[in-house]
Amino acid sequence: MLTELRIRNFAIIEQLTLPLARGFNVLTGETGAGKSIIVGALGFLLGERTSTDVVRTGADRAVVEGTFDVADRPELVTLLDERGIDVEEQTAVLKREVAAAGRARAWVNGTPVTAAVLSEIGRLLVNVHGQHEAQTLLDPDAQRGILDAFAGAASQAAAVRTAHASLASTRAEIADLTRRKSDAERRADYLRHVVREIEEARLAEGDDVRLEEEARRLEHAEELRSLAQGAYAAIEGDDESVLSRLGQMQRALASILRIDPARARLQELYDAGFYAFEELARELEEYEGSIDLDPARLEEVRRRRDLIFRLVKKYGGSVADVIRTGVTSRGELDLVDSAGLDLRALESHERAAAEQLRIAATELSALRTAAASRLARAVDEVLPFLGMPDGHFAATLMPSSETGPNGAETVEFRVTLNVGHDARPLSRVASGGELSRVMLALKTILARLDAVPTLIFDEVDAGIGGKVGLQIGDTMRRVAAHHQVFAITHLPQIAARAHHHILVAKGARGGVTTADVAVLETDRRVAEIARMLGGDPESEISRAHAAELLETASADEAAALADAAPPARDGAKARRGRKDAARNETPDASRPSSR
Repeated sequence: MLTELRIRNFAIIEQLTLPLARGFNVLTGETGAGKSIIVGALGFLLGERTSTDVVRTGADRAVVEGTFDVADRPELVTLLDERGIDVEEQTAVLKREVAAAGRARAWVNGTPVTAAVLSEIGRLLVNVHGQHEAQTLLDPDAQRGILDAFAGAASQAAAVRTAHASLASTRAEIADLTRRKSDAERRADYLRHVVREIEEARLAEGDDVRLEEEARRLEHAEELRSLAQGAYAAIEGDDESVLSRLGQMQRALASILRIDPARARLQELYDAGFYAFEELARELEEYEGSIDLDPARLEEVRRRRDLIFRLVKKYGGSVADVIRTGVTSRGELDLVDSAGLDLRALESHERAAAEQLRIAATELSALRTAAASRLARAVDEVLPFLGMPDGHFAATLMPSSETGPNGAETVEFRVTLNVGHDARPLSRVASGGELSRVMLALKTILARLDAVPTLIFDEVDAGIGGKVGLQIGDTMRRVAAHHQVFAITHLPQIAARAHHHILVAKGARGGVTTADVAVLETDRRVAEIARMLGGDPESEISRAHAAELLETASADEAAALADAAPPARDGAKARRGRKDAARNETPDASRPSSR
């Protein structure tokens, strides 16, 4: 249950604390006072996306904080514990802020959380029904979702989607393999030629580079041998060779060191150079010996180099590409032989997946069929309380030609709103007000099954007035017996039925517009109901009408409580008489009382 909502620097709100109570809470105020902004702030707190536009002009950040009593929600406490969030005194405090610079942050009981975690927790705490949500009732997907929720078939519907996805995936594999097998059969002769040509070449990556280097050495063998001989002779040849000159240098260094021993470094450098030239001479001698004048090998290298050139030009831009082409072609060619076996395995899997889908869809259809009649009866029981005494509702299941991801049937909501008329699709018979009432009837019924403790109704009374408004207020009040209900309304009939009345008013603070709230009781509540009735809140007639609305709500609740108690047999009829009298004395709230 939401016990308190604190908003700071959000849109036109500078600072606001909204106290809420158990039962039926109502929020009223003039158009533009900020009621929808409060609902928007609550949505932001619960993880909805937002922008920096919500930051109040001149402020650096907008902050929304909500305190929830979770004493009766052990599953939520468990979820928070799994997220590493401590819960003290059975309270969860959600906080979210967005900076004018764009960064948003969130916390639960002081622990930083992501927007996704905040949204997950928020869905378990609050369910918001907006003023335009009734239009979604015309969507077949929404109708199916409502029926599945009532049937408790969410897991079975998910099983059908999973089974259908598995079957579709298997069929896609079969189609792909069949196509590739057909392509391979048409190209079999060409593929055999490609495979034979590439595999006979026995290619390895880098062959082209190695052959090019070997060909260059063979083509210049004589020149390379001559150059190696010359270099070797220059190092270790006649008296003019490098080693001969180094011998003369050694004698000179020995004389220097006898005179100046501190120059020992010169000897070290000499030794390094001498040994390096000796090693170079050995390498040159070995290199000269390794050079072969082999015209036959040169011709062989040239032929293989030409082969690789042709294959590269024909099958790819490099030797690696040619090798990959060979592997791919071999794989395609193998399909001709192996695809049949693979197809049989896939077809067996397809039959199993189809059977699994059939079973899952049959179970889902059974749940929907049973739930459709129960839902119809439940809605029919509520419609008279919403000003539709002759209304009848039906959730019709129409078999599909093929089982799809949503099951073996489509769901269509149909209604009969007047005596003597056939049931027709909801989208073809319902006005805006009637659609809102059907939606409210469904929400009322689903609320019995819904574990979410707080229900928000944001101006769901569009297109409704008069006595129907009273009936909708009574319905919300009944829902409030099991949930905390928070309604934003312009109807005095609904406001009068609330247990807890909060007024939103727009004002100015420091020359800047802001919104404030006040809890209304006694005379101030009478004045607000009188204003909502369209009369002068100071008029005796308007105030008398407002007071009568409030008294009727209290009388109806007292009568309902009396009926709920185990009475003496003789008093039952008297209590029903008092309740009926209270209802019959209720004036049409759409016009001021004449008294």
